[in-house]
Amino acid sequence: MIKRFKRLPLRSRLALLSAAAVAIAVAAVAGVSWVVLKQQLEQQRDTTLTNVRPTDETVVDLARTCGKGQLPYPSPYTVQIITTRGAVCTSPGKSPFTVESQDLAVQPGEDPVLHDARAKNGQDMRVATSASTVPGVYAVSIAQPSSDIDKPLNKLALVLVFTAGIGVLGAATAGLGIARAGLRPVDRLTEAAEHIARTEDLAVRIPAEGDDEIARLSRSFNSMTAALASSRDRQQQLIADAGHELRTPLTSLRTNIDLLVRSEETGRAIPPEDRKALLASVKAQMTELAALIGDLQELSRPDAAPDSGPVQVIALHEAAGRAVERARLRGVGLTFDVRLDPWFVRAEPASLERALVNLLDNAVKFSPPGGTVEVTLANGELTVRDHGPGIPEDELPHVFDRFWRSPSARSLPGSGLGLSIVARTVRGAGGEVSLRAAQGGGTAASVHLPGATTAPPAL
Repeated sequence: MIKRFKRLPLRSRLALLSAAAVAIAVAAVAGVSWVVLKQQLEQQRDTTLTNVRPTDETVVDLARTCGKGQLPYPSPYTVQIITTRGAVCTSPGKSPFTVESQDLAVQPGEDPVLHDARAKNGQDMRVATSASTVPGVYAVSIAQPSSDIDKPLNKLALVLVFTAGIGVLGAATAGLGIARAGLRPVDRLTEAAEHIARTEDLAVRIPAEGDDEIARLSRSFNSMTAALASSRDRQQQLIADAGHELRTPLTSLRTNIDLLVRSEETGRAIPPEDRKALLASVKAQMTELAALIGDLQELSRPDAAPDSGPVQVIALHEAAGRAVERARLRGVGLTFDVRLDPWFVRAEPASLERALVNLLDNAVKFSPPGGTVEVTLANGELTVRDHGPGIPEDELPHVFDRFWRSPSARSLPGSGLGLSIVARTVRGAGGEVSLRAAQGGGTAASVHLPGATTAPPAL
């Protein structure tokens, strides 16, 4: 049954649940009302039976005639007496009912005894028996058919059942209508999701009106599709940019290799100087291609999936020192002015050190021969400054974009991904990175990472 219920459409389930809730509520109210009314009617009947007593003259006449005459007045009740001789006399025209042990145990001065009895004609009776004050009569019983209460109660039960049925049907109809109206935005959401799955059209938007849950769901869906569209656009742009950047070294590499192959096939030897330069160019292009592929892999992996291990406490001053030593190998002839204060941060070690190397490589690349690169770490802020040509003000907003390269740097080696990796790594560690024109010329790059001057105690 539960499995079948779960297979029903949502609107049908809502309609059934609303109908069931109304049915339970109506049944509870009707049942309680019927029980309370029944108790009140029975209590009122018992009170009436105990208060209604025949006169002594009526009892005397009944004892004398013993059911063969007529009572001096018509009565809706059945009067039955028990004489001291043990005879039972019932009012004329009435069916006698059984005498119970309670009837024989009544005592003068006591309250009437109430009990149920069965008449000779099969009718159920409610009996009130009290001791008699008439000589020769032991007890007097007053009885009323139980049907006088049962029939109205049965009719009331039918009315309640009929009313409850109408209420349940109305609740089911209203529930189905409310479910249809309430789920109409969900239907639009479903249609939009199916349309996107069928056509991959992420430009679909769902109207979101109000502040209810459906409107919030619609806005969340719109935000999700917008984010997916933006992600797909960035992915397509990355592929296009990567293809463009890969084409240049691959074309140059293929040209150089073709020259070498043609030389071997034709037997025309390339002069040693030219061959040496050609092989050096091939090696440089392969190195550039490998570096570009590595940068693309770094940018393509998810932020939450580090490739070298989990986040750890890192001595930023030590990582910066190692990056400076690697930069010295590339910047032959440059002077490095290094001042590093202790600073400990939480980051992924390999990614952070690679970002620092990229930042220093950028400074080395733009530094003039014999220039100075200043590296300072103070109060959690790492600053790398070169004394190169600097970056124009209008180009600063683009320096962290993927594959973006300043027009003045197009002739220099590089893919335009180094600063993008720096920004990605620093922001992933909860820090900030910026590039600005330095006073007196050159460019200053600043990296700020949250941390402390002392390492946290080991757990």
